[in-house]
Amino acid sequence: MKLDEAARTEFWPALPLKEWAQTARTLHLWTQIVGKVRLGSSPWINHSWHVTLYVTSRGLTTSPIPHGLRTFEIRFDFISHELRILTSTGEIEVIPLKPQSVAAFYGQLMAALIKLKLPAEINPLANELPDTVHLDEDETDRAYDPEYANRFWRVLVQADRVFTLFRSQFCGKCSPVHFFWGSFDLAVTRFSGRPAPTHPGGIPHLPDVVTREAYSQEVSSLGFWPGNEQMPTPLFYSYAYPEPAGFPDAKVSPSSAKYDRNLHEFTLPYDAVRTAESPDETLLQFARSTYDQASTLGKWDRAALEESKPSLLSRQSR
Repeated sequence: MKLDEAARTEFWPALPLKEWAQTARTLHLWTQIVGKVRLGSSPWINHSWHVTLYVTSRGLTTSPIPHGLRTFEIRFDFISHELRILTSTGEIEVIPLKPQSVAAFYGQLMAALIKLKLPAEINPLANELPDTVHLDEDETDRAYDPEYANRFWRVLVQADRVFTLFRSQFCGKCSPVHFFWGSFDLAVTRFSGRPAPTHPGGIPHLPDVVTREAYSQEVSSLGFWPGNEQMPTPLFYSYAYPEPAGFPDAKVSPSSAKYDRNLHEFTLPYDAVRTAESPDETLLQFARSTYDQASTLGKWDRAALEESKPSLLSRQSR
């Protein structure tokens, strides 16, 4: 799909981290609070799939969370800039998304849950950050720029759409396309079906037992990350665990994709995608070529994992 400049600006907006770094930090911590509520109320699903958020047509959602005989859902709306808590019995609570501290957001969310008779207890220590942050005490992080929050969500919408297409081309075990609030990235992961060697762990403020369960099987993972202060470049990434011999020197597409020996993954700058004549095709080239290399070098049983799909006509006839 080729795009003109107007369409590119609308659907693949510029997202320079320097323009919204403080908002990104605050939003990251807000999503951790919401994600921890889902974590504390949901039954465990392998690879921590029970903790993630999902992209919607207006923002991000927890999806329904069980609470006794009821369910509730927490939705970020980056069009109206509201957080909504909805219950299966019809109640709704709304919290405005505006400049406010992480501690204030935490307090409002917990009070709203109590009002709805959905009290939640979470570990207030933020995860996967180089510094220690107590979510219920953080008065420092408080920026919220609605323009850039909306841009970030618009990028997630496009990434989610293309990742879903990529996911559809695989019939083996595969994760949903989901948003990890710990690392603040959108990802989809394919599995070879074989066990993996024990992961070394060592991710800040994340128990090694969680990391090792998440990487207990061989994977090829694709994702989008908006960047941080240490690496302020929004990018798409692809990695394999365990990394097969020869993977760092593999040839992938497009030419702007490079292997980062510090991150142990291939990266593709977001700007290389959004400014391409066809962003979809550029991103799919990256997704397919990196998976091709990971699965071929890793000797996956590709014939079993990528069987042909029924034709559109046969699907419509069911």
